[in-house]
Amino acid sequence: MTVVLDTNVVLQARAAGHPYHVILEAWLAGRYALAVSTAMLLEYEEVLTARVGGARWRQFAATLEAVAGWQDNVRRVETTFRFHLIAADPDDDKFADCAVAAEAEWIVTEDAHFEVLQHSGHKPQPITPEAFIRDVLGKG
Repeated sequence: MTVVLDTNVVLQARAAGHPYHVILEAWLAGRYALAVSTAMLLEYEEVLTARVGGARWRQFAATLEAVAGWQDNVRRVETTFRFHLIAADPDDDKFADCAVAAEAEWIVTEDAHFEVLQHSGHKPQPITPEAFIRDVLGKG
């Protein structure tokens, strides 16, 4: 299973005491592959650096690289086509484009802008972190 994580989910899930932390734990355990693009990584870096500091971003980036080295659950996707699916917030298109290109099953997000994917004909479907934890990971 391949999954795309929206930036706010990554931001919250990286905190060990947060309820969303099980999302990253499941990824580290090899339960799903995380699809990322350069555009997504740049946004992760920008937001994590601004909100929790550069050291925390570097720690997360190092984890991505380490996991990619010993597990096959990081999928680097470079999108060559822009689908323009998220008209309400074009900045979110980078996540939808990556998910479509990676043939991801899910985009884990709290952002309502991704709801347009539900009837778009594309494979990736938006799912809230709570629903992903409960329905996909079988926790909680």
